[in-house]
Amino acid sequence: MTWKLFIENQIKLYKKTSIWRERCCIDISNSRKLSFCGKTYLNFSSNDYLGISCNQMVINMWKNGIDQYGLGSGGSGHIIGYTKAHNNLEFKLAEWLGYSNALLFISGFAANQAVISALMTKKDRILADKLSHASIIEASIHTNAQVRRFHHNRIDSLDNLIKISFPGKTLVITEGIFSMDGDAAPIDELYNIAIKHNAWLMVDDAHGIGVVGNKGRGSCDLYGIKPEILVVTFGKAFGLSGAAVLCDKQISDFFIQKARHLIYSTSMPPAQAVAISEAVKQIQLADIARAKLNNNIKYFRDNFNLKYIRLSSSTTAIQPLIIGSNSQSQKLSRFLREKKYIWVQAIRPPTVPLGSARLRVTLNAMHQQSDIDILLEALNDFVFV
Repeated sequence: MTWKLFIENQIKLYKKTSIWRERCCIDISNSRKLSFCGKTYLNFSSNDYLGISCNQMVINMWKNGIDQYGLGSGGSGHIIGYTKAHNNLEFKLAEWLGYSNALLFISGFAANQAVISALMTKKDRILADKLSHASIIEASIHTNAQVRRFHHNRIDSLDNLIKISFPGKTLVITEGIFSMDGDAAPIDELYNIAIKHNAWLMVDDAHGIGVVGNKGRGSCDLYGIKPEILVVTFGKAFGLSGAAVLCDKQISDFFIQKARHLIYSTSMPPAQAVAISEAVKQIQLADIARAKLNNNIKYFRDNFNLKYIRLSSSTTAIQPLIIGSNSQSQKLSRFLREKKYIWVQAIRPPTVPLGSARLRVTLNAMHQQSDIDILLEALNDFVFV
């Protein structure tokens, strides 16, 4: 088979199974509205939960950072790309979240890959929640460690797996709040099981940090738990991009020697690190925004009454509307966009399990209750055929 024929066959397969993906070039967007092809839409697909992407204090600090450091970092953090701006941000994150050390990464995907590939060998074992992010599952498979996936948020499933005798190290992995289902992990119970069996716990809290916990400290803070490895990302509640790994000094020293994604990637621009430092400050001051977000979540759930769509049990900003059919979820997404000027993306396999295609509604503190009313009315107007 030629390369051309291979690519053509793959494209036909994706289109046939209703999992064909296309990118949309947005004109401009914020957490409440976006502009596409000159038209304005209500935005229910943003992860900018607190509206910090448009926070003027954060914007000003990024500008100040550019004036001080220029645009880029100029190299890997192991060469010249580690500045006082990076060091200050790492210190601020560690102090805020109760760890001795933090390490910055260019993305959450890179952070998860770096941690798992550095720690695990073919002699070790990974026990990951079945609905963990693709970056976690992919990295786990590539380590050649034994990988077992426990049933989603099922403590008994993890307990049964971890009780099986194993000679190597064991790493238990979960998300704090799951990105596609919006439900929260029972972190305290997972941690207790891990400790009991001399395992480490790794928590990816991309969708919890900034949103839940005291002053936005995240999912682990809710339970008073400090896992050995905590991954936080800056692309959601922080309103920016990038990620950090929180751990103790010894583990941090190990990652500095072994984490390839840290060693061989150009570090984030120092001006970005300056902006993220300000975002950390703004998140700690954002109790009113978090209260507004929680009110919006409650309002949406209290007023949702649609016969042909199943609302998940999520009580977080992520409110999946389970459709099931790939084609029907796409039709509903197009209907909302083309007829109602509402932007809600359809999420289909392989991002979610087969038969669970959905609209992933994300709420934020910038939404007005009238925006939510418009969405609910529009959903009621769609006719399933």
